[in-house]
Amino acid sequence: MATGPNRILDEFAKLMTDAAGAAQGVRREVETAFRGQAERILNSMDVVQREEFDAARDMAAKAREENIRLAARIEALEARLAELTGQAAPAAAAKPRAKK
Repeated sequence: MATGPNRILDEFAKLMTDAAGAAQGVRREVETAFRGQAERILNSMDVVQREEFDAARDMAAKAREENIRLAARIEALEARLAELTGQAAPAAAAKPRAKK
Protein backbone atom coordinates (compact mmCIF):
# COMPACT_ATOMS: atom_id res chain seq x y z
CA MET A 1 0.00 0.00 0.00
CA ALA A 2 1.39 3.37 -1.07
CA THR A 3 1.82 6.09 1.48
CA GLY A 4 2.54 9.78 1.37
CA PRO A 5 2.68 11.79 -1.84
CA ASN A 6 2.41 8.72 -4.11
CA ARG A 7 -0.91 7.74 -2.58
CA ILE A 8 -2.27 11.26 -3.01
CA LEU A 9 -1.14 11.35 -6.64
CA ASP A 10 -2.68 7.91 -7.28
CA GLU A 11 -5.99 9.01 -5.79
CA PHE A 12 -5.89 12.25 -7.78
CA ALA A 13 -5.16 10.34 -11.02
CA LYS A 14 -8.05 7.96 -10.29
CA LEU A 15 -10.36 10.92 -9.62
CA MET A 16 -9.35 12.60 -12.91
CA THR A 17 -9.89 9.35 -14.84
CA ASP A 18 -13.35 8.95 -13.34
CA ALA A 19 -14.18 12.59 -14.09
CA ALA A 20 -13.07 12.20 -17.73
CA GLY A 21 -15.23 9.10 -18.11
CA ALA A 22 -18.22 10.90 -16.62
CA ALA A 23 -17.65 13.88 -18.91
CA GLN A 24 -17.62 11.59 -21.96
CA GLY A 25 -20.85 9.98 -20.81
CA VAL A 26 -22.50 13.37 -20.38
CA ARG A 27 -21.24 14.43 -23.81
CA ARG A 28 -22.78 11.34 -25.42
CA GLU A 29 -26.10 11.94 -23.66
CA VAL A 30 -26.19 15.60 -24.72
CA GLU A 31 -25.28 14.64 -28.29
CA THR A 32 -28.05 12.04 -28.42
CA ALA A 33 -30.61 14.46 -26.99
CA PHE A 34 -29.55 17.18 -29.43
CA ARG A 35 -29.79 14.85 -32.44
CA GLY A 36 -33.22 13.67 -31.33
CA GLN A 37 -34.47 17.22 -30.88
CA ALA A 38 -33.00 18.34 -34.22
CA GLU A 39 -34.65 15.38 -35.96
CA ARG A 40 -38.02 16.24 -34.38
CA ILE A 41 -37.71 19.87 -35.48
CA LEU A 42 -36.78 18.91 -39.05
CA ASN A 43 -39.66 16.43 -39.23
CA SER A 44 -42.12 19.07 -38.03
CA MET A 45 -40.81 21.46 -40.71
CA ASP A 46 -41.56 18.86 -43.40
CA VAL A 47 -38.00 19.03 -44.74
CA VAL A 48 -37.11 16.54 -47.45
CA GLN A 49 -34.18 14.22 -46.88
CA ARG A 50 -31.27 14.47 -49.31
CA GLU A 51 -31.83 10.95 -50.69
CA GLU A 52 -35.48 11.72 -51.49
CA PHE A 53 -34.51 15.01 -53.15
CA ASP A 54 -31.83 13.33 -55.28
CA ALA A 55 -34.29 10.61 -56.37
CA ALA A 56 -36.93 13.19 -57.34
CA ARG A 57 -34.34 15.26 -59.22
CA ASP A 58 -33.17 12.20 -61.16
CA MET A 59 -36.76 11.27 -62.02
CA ALA A 60 -37.44 14.83 -63.24
CA ALA A 61 -34.31 14.81 -65.41
CA LYS A 62 -35.30 11.48 -66.98
CA ALA A 63 -38.85 12.75 -67.58
CA ARG A 64 -37.48 15.92 -69.19
CA GLU A 65 -35.22 13.90 -71.50
CA GLU A 66 -38.10 11.62 -72.46
CA ASN A 67 -40.32 14.65 -73.11
CA ILE A 68 -37.71 16.14 -75.46
CA ARG A 69 -37.32 12.80 -77.24
CA LEU A 70 -41.09 12.37 -77.63
CA ALA A 71 -41.51 15.97 -78.84
CA ALA A 72 -38.91 15.32 -81.57
CA ARG A 73 -40.67 12.08 -82.51
CA ILE A 74 -44.05 13.86 -82.75
CA GLU A 75 -42.51 16.58 -84.88
CA ALA A 76 -41.04 13.96 -87.24
CA LEU A 77 -44.37 12.12 -87.45
CA GLU A 78 -46.25 15.36 -88.15
CA ALA A 79 -43.76 16.23 -90.91
CA ARG A 80 -44.19 12.78 -92.43
CA LEU A 81 -47.97 13.05 -92.21
CA ALA A 82 -47.80 16.46 -93.88
CA GLU A 83 -45.72 14.95 -96.70
CA LEU A 84 -48.23 12.15 -97.20
CA THR A 85 -51.26 14.44 -97.21
CA GLY A 86 -49.61 17.28 -99.16
CA GLN A 87 -50.09 19.85 -96.41
CA ALA A 88 -47.52 22.22 -94.96
CA ALA A 89 -45.74 20.97 -91.86
CA PRO A 90 -46.72 22.62 -88.55
CA ALA A 91 -44.62 25.61 -87.57
CA ALA A 92 -41.51 24.78 -85.57
CA ALA A 93 -42.17 27.82 -83.36
CA ALA A 94 -45.16 26.06 -81.82
CA LYS A 95 -43.03 23.33 -80.27
CA PRO A 96 -42.08 23.73 -76.58
CA ARG A 97 -38.48 24.48 -75.71
CA ALA A 98 -36.63 22.50 -73.04
CA LYS A 99 -35.29 24.50 -70.09
CA LYS A 100 -31.71 23.94 -69.05
